[in-house]
Amino acid sequence: MAEIGKRIRIERIMHRDSRNMVIIPMDHGLSDGPIRGVIDIADSINKVAEGGANAILMQKGMVYHGHRGYGHDVGLIVHMSASTSLGPDPNDKVLVCKVEEAMKMGADAVSIHVNIGSETEAEQLKKLGSVAEQCDVWGIPLLSMMYPRGKNITDPHDPQMVAHAARVGAELGSDVIKTVYTGDVDSFREVVDGCPVPVVIAGGPKTETDQEFLEMISGAMEAGARGVAIGRNVFQHPDPIKMTRAITQIVHHKISVEEALQTLK
Repeated sequence: MAEIGKRIRIERIMHRDSRNMVIIPMDHGLSDGPIRGVIDIADSINKVAEGGANAILMQKGMVYHGHRGYGHDVGLIVHMSASTSLGPDPNDKVLVCKVEEAMKMGADAVSIHVNIGSETEAEQLKKLGSVAEQCDVWGIPLLSMMYPRGKNITDPHDPQMVAHAARVGAELGSDVIKTVYTGDVDSFREVVDGCPVPVVIAGGPKTETDQEFLEMISGAMEAGARGVAIGRNVFQHPDPIKMTRAITQIVHHKISVEEALQTLK
């Protein structure tokens, strides 16, 4: 029964034809405060949904203020991890939600953040294993944000470290892995090949140009990624609807970067 539940729910956060995902995280208000794009979170959700996003991701408290029963349908992923930029170590993530709590809110999936290489890595891995177990019990998909981050991590985009972080998430029972793009197709293909579950890329800091941003997505998809989970570069874009539409065209329909840029005009 739980396995059937996972299959049904995961279809709500992906494109049924391409089997890929365009996820827009909007959990930044907890870590960074009320930044532009998440102040009126309901408006931002409406825009990315209109652009064709498959799912949005947010902290539990924002579900009451943002997810709605009008406009275009969009899946809901409730984030279970938290830390703030004001804390002594932003890499130290704690759990602030339970799987059952997210399900009561109507979540189609849950997510957790783990920083491999941080001083609290062991505790974060313990929490990941426990959440994965609960997700199996209740039949709800788990997206794990797996990043190489810590005092001894000199290059968080190092392909070997990214591949290691992604594999750890899969080893402990995640259904989807979100991680950083390594910078080129060949090295990211190694990350994807080393991970037996779907991999989606994070957006990272806001990019300088739309072309640079879309080229990153195109490269990741060429390497075998199954989509994106990108926030700032979408909800802080001058036209979030068109940017979401450009991303979905690359992720689901494999159009070129040049064609996607035309979508923005």
